[in-house]
Amino acid sequence: MRVLVSGSTGLIGSGLVPALEERGHEVLRLVRSRQRAGPGAVFWDPPAGVIDAAGLDDLDAAIHLSGESINAFRWTARKKAKIYDSRVSTTRVLVQALSGLTRPPKTLLCASAVGYYGDRGDEILREDSGPGEGFLASLTQDWEAQAMRAAEVGMREARLRFGPVLTPRGRTLTTMARPFRWGLGARIGSGRHYFSWITLDDALAAILFIVESPTLQGPINVVAPNPVTNREMTKALGRALHRPAALVVPAAVFRIAMGEWADDVLLASVRAQPAKLLTAGFTFRHPDLGPALREMLA
Repeated sequence: MRVLVSGSTGLIGSGLVPALEERGHEVLRLVRSRQRAGPGAVFWDPPAGVIDAAGLDDLDAAIHLSGESINAFRWTARKKAKIYDSRVSTTRVLVQALSGLTRPPKTLLCASAVGYYGDRGDEILREDSGPGEGFLASLTQDWEAQAMRAAEVGMREARLRFGPVLTPRGRTLTTMARPFRWGLGARIGSGRHYFSWITLDDALAAILFIVESPTLQGPINVVAPNPVTNREMTKALGRALHRPAALVVPAAVFRIAMGEWADDVLLASVRAQPAKLLTAGFTFRHPDLGPALREMLA
C-alpha cells in the first residue's frame, strides 16, 4: 500500500515508518518544513490550514499520529490549548484535504487515547463504553469527531485509543522507573486505580494489523489485555529493578503539586480492554506487565 504518516518523528511514528517499509508498503511522511518536502515527504502547516494536496494522490491509507505531549508538571491554559489544537485542528485539516481528493484513501487511522473514558474506577471499558468527564475526555471526543468525518466520503476510519506506550526509549517508562532506581518506589494513594498500558512493540504490531484488516473500524482500544492497578504496577516495577517499593505517597500530594493533570492522567482509573483486537485474532507479545517490564528494564 501507499501510506501517508503524520507524526513520523514521534515515539510511535519513528518505529512505524520502518515497520511499514519492512512489510513492503511505500510511506509518505507529512512534514512541517518545506525544505524537507520532496520525494517521500509532503508539506503541511496545520495552524495555517495548509497542506500540499497534490502530493496526496493515489494513497491507500493515512495514519495520523501527530499531537503535542500531554505530559507537563502542570497544565496551563496555554499548554491545554496547544494539546487541543495539535489534535483536533490537525485532524480537521487532514480529513478535509483527504476528503477533497478525487480518489480519497480507503482507510484513515487516527490516534486517540483511553483518556476518552475518564476516571471510571473498576469498570471494564470496552470500545462501546461511553465517554467520561474531564479535559482529556472532552478533548478526545472532539478529536474523534473530526476523524469520524472521513466516513462521509467512504473512508474506513479507525480511532486508535492508545494507553500509555511503554518503551525504554520513551518518557513514560523512564519517568516511572526513575524513583525506583533511587530506592524511592512508591504506591500512589490507595493504589487501586487502574493503569491501561501497552508496549511499543505491541502498539506498532497493532497498527499494522489494523491497517491491513479491512473489517476493523471505529474506536479500537490499543492497550494490553491485562491492565493493572497502581499497587500491582508498583510491585512489578520494584521486582523488575530489584528495588524496594514499600513507600506510599498520598494522592493529595500530587493533586496539590500538579493540579488538573494529576486527576486526569496520574490518578485516573482506566480499566480498558482491547476487545476488538482480541476478537479479530490479534496476538499480544506482551500481555502481562511484569514480564514486559523485566524485558524492557533488564
